[in-house]
Amino acid sequence: MQIGVLNFLIMAQISVNQLFHDTRKKLKLHWVAGLAGGENTLTSETVTKPSLALIGHLNFVHPNRVQVLGCAEMDYLRGLDQEEMNQSINNLFSTDLAAIIIANGESAPIELIETSNQHLTPLFTSPLRSPELMDILSHYLAQAVAESVSSHGVFMEVQGFGVLIKGNPAIGKSELALELISRGHRLVADDIVDFFKVSPDLIEGRCPTLLQDFLEVRGLGILNIRALFGDNAVKPTKPLDLIIQLELAETLLPQMLDRLKIKSYNEKLLGVKIPKVMIPVAAGRNIAVLVEVAVRNHMLLIRGVNGTKQFMERQSREILKTSRKKQS
Repeated sequence: MQIGVLNFLIMAQISVNQLFHDTRKKLKLHWVAGLAGGENTLTSETVTKPSLALIGHLNFVHPNRVQVLGCAEMDYLRGLDQEEMNQSINNLFSTDLAAIIIANGESAPIELIETSNQHLTPLFTSPLRSPELMDILSHYLAQAVAESVSSHGVFMEVQGFGVLIKGNPAIGKSELALELISRGHRLVADDIVDFFKVSPDLIEGRCPTLLQDFLEVRGLGILNIRALFGDNAVKPTKPLDLIIQLELAETLLPQMLDRLKIKSYNEKLLGVKIPKVMIPVAAGRNIAVLVEVAVRNHMLLIRGVNGTKQFMERQSREILKTSRKKQS
């Protein structure tokens, strides 16, 4: 399952059909009108209430978003005469809306149904209160349309941390993953990982649907990890905490082999700095143990415990102590 491109961007958008399929049970959605607009795309996680748009402030109508009509908006529409209602509804549809949801169990006016059909804009109703509905939708859309990228590597959960194992083809990433799985850790994705920026400083890794549960190991073929090791051996998503870069020891320059690891490495993914550890691969090295220890050391660094710094401080104290003895 090797690919030539290590990273490629994914368009951050979903269709209204996908939104309806994923949230209809939780939101109790009923598709009232605009059935032909199911392929409308959503490109923003923002869910808005178009109160000002209804009265003519058209700069508050944003394209490719979900508009929620709550009690205030519906009361306003019901208080208008026929001509004013038509004008307000036209204001709402003045740009390309992705979809409209009427909350609080309110019924859809016939004028809104007709205009939705005319503009091919899906119109839904839901019994949920508008604040609750908007919270659920915002959370869902933040995940669904997050800025994203696909990366080549093996993504694992090791000791509770999300670890991306990278390296050149045939360096042993999948064999390492298999060893880690046999030691009780969990596979998220092999070969291709989809990463999503779900918050300003949080990257979440997910396995593409086609590859879920599978791991390719040279000589063994495609393995179903769930069937081999059980449900607890796989995980669908995990935040990314650490990158492990595997490199052949003989290809590393002497200056890159930092024995004290004074310099820390980072790699930017979707604008977020992710800590990175480089592990030289050579015959006889137990890479699985090294990965586990790298994760444990990462835990200590998060807590402010730096082994290299502690050693150097101790060394400095001993040098100072020896120097004072010589002077005395």
